[in-house]
Amino acid sequence: MIRHLLSGADLDAATATQILDTAAEMATVAGREIKKLPALRGRTVVNLFYEDSTRTRISFEAAAKRLSADVINFSAKGSSVTKGESLKDTALTLQAMGADAVVVRHPASGAPHRLANWVDGSVVNAGDGTHEHPTQALLDAYTMRSRLGRLAGLHVAVVGDVLHSRVARSNVLLLSTLGAKVTLVGPPTLIPVDISGALAPGTDVSYDLDAVLPSVDVVMMLRVQRERMNDSFFPSAREYARRYGLDGPRMRRLPEHAIVMHPGPMNRGMEITPEVADSPRSTIVEQVANGVSVRMAVLYLLLGGNNR
Repeated sequence: MIRHLLSGADLDAATATQILDTAAEMATVAGREIKKLPALRGRTVVNLFYEDSTRTRISFEAAAKRLSADVINFSAKGSSVTKGESLKDTALTLQAMGADAVVVRHPASGAPHRLANWVDGSVVNAGDGTHEHPTQALLDAYTMRSRLGRLAGLHVAVVGDVLHSRVARSNVLLLSTLGAKVTLVGPPTLIPVDISGALAPGTDVSYDLDAVLPSVDVVMMLRVQRERMNDSFFPSAREYARRYGLDGPRMRRLPEHAIVMHPGPMNRGMEITPEVADSPRSTIVEQVANGVSVRMAVLYLLLGGNNR
């Protein structure tokens, strides 16, 4: 097992499958009266979040606590960071506290990689800038496998703001490793030039959502990240929804078995309509539940399931 989880590229097919299989075992804990395992008793997990996040932080906290780890939640707001403390000094403080794992979310791409050089414990990337979010890709893959029974050979359309999406990058890397075909769909202004060749050979790009829908097994809608946009990437929210939003008529163009995914939080009415988000095809609520099981598996294998 790897020591850190910083990128989807860190995972080969065997390691990724080991995590997904372990997550399936961890999922059984959620059905118990007492939802705890003693696997990480005596270990300390620090959630180091420099950006606001509800789903990801709570998911990692729940995962660590279900494994009986001690959890320290560190928010940049109200901490020494607001007084000018550097990431390295924060890392040294965590090191002195004996952190066994640091789960980090940071607005700067590459911050988790730097942190991994400064602490002895394992580092898990919970989202860095516009770079990557590997545990989100793992829970997405787990959800696809649970619903469709396989990953190899699936055709997955990732739709929307690919330019600013760390979820898209991690999904392309991981799904390609596991044998799925990925097509990136969105306005030309929101799909980086040469991203298909740069991330994974065989990844396609399309600017026409309607043309792609009939051939996909999974359509993953990305949130339009307005907070990361400084310029006009599309004429208006209404125009974006008309061209690239998933509504009822578009959902009905999907094959009968196809599922709809979204990493959340959603802009209802923009990239996805309530009719689609709340439909039986939607896995959005499942993704949240699966996130805890997958993150339990990651923490267990990094801290308890290896021979360190």
